[in-house]
Amino acid sequence: MLEICAIASGSNGNCYYIGNEKDAILIDAGISAKQIILRMKERNLNPAKLKAAFVSHEHSDHMRGVRGVSKKLQIPIYLTAKTNNGAYKNLRPDYPKIFEPGQQIQIGNFTVFSFLKNHDASEPCSFRVEYNRKNVGVFTDIGEPCENVKSHLNECDGLFLEANYDEKMLWEGRYPYFLKKRVASENGHLSNDQAFDLLDNHASKNLQCVFLSHISKENNSPEIALKRMDSLSSKFEVKVATRFEATEVYRL
Repeated sequence: MLEICAIASGSNGNCYYIGNEKDAILIDAGISAKQIILRMKERNLNPAKLKAAFVSHEHSDHMRGVRGVSKKLQIPIYLTAKTNNGAYKNLRPDYPKIFEPGQQIQIGNFTVFSFLKNHDASEPCSFRVEYNRKNVGVFTDIGEPCENVKSHLNECDGLFLEANYDEKMLWEGRYPYFLKKRVASENGHLSNDQAFDLLDNHASKNLQCVFLSHISKENNSPEIALKRMDSLSSKFEVKVATRFEATEVYRL
């Protein structure tokens, strides 16, 4: 059995939990170690099961808690060399475990697949985690869905997928024009419409649950994102990941 939970999801911090009966890993640690541990315990998840954390890219909302997590939980931090070098020095782990994009990494009984994605970072990666023939994807901070994302999505039984912005809200909103362009660019973020198209065209027939993730506070809402996915709800469960508390624990 796999347990998945979004510990935090949004521009103020991102952290995703994937665990089995014995081991667990984190994808990103963008909130404090204290908050990660607290939110895990609130969902009856045992921090002592954590064996590693993986970093998708160097932006602070994905790395802010990395050093604390490494020190408090005594676990290795995996990231690419360019991600490590591109991060602020005060965010870098003391003893990073460097991997190459495309590399498969074994953590206990988990196989972690890494692959490059489109985002405005040094060497941004997404991850698919496999255990006992079940797969979970963490696909956020994607400007434009590439073939990597599409092919790995087709393997997923559970998924954290970015639905960052509603196009109408973004273009009519109060962001300055340069920031609107950055968000909507091929190296920015995934819109509700893009997330819908990805799921509609590339989701596995075995997909059970999607957590819509990294939802913008300014340019989207959980209600709008869920409404956009209405027609997919007969195929799999659609839930939202939020920024100020952990989601329910979903079991695959």
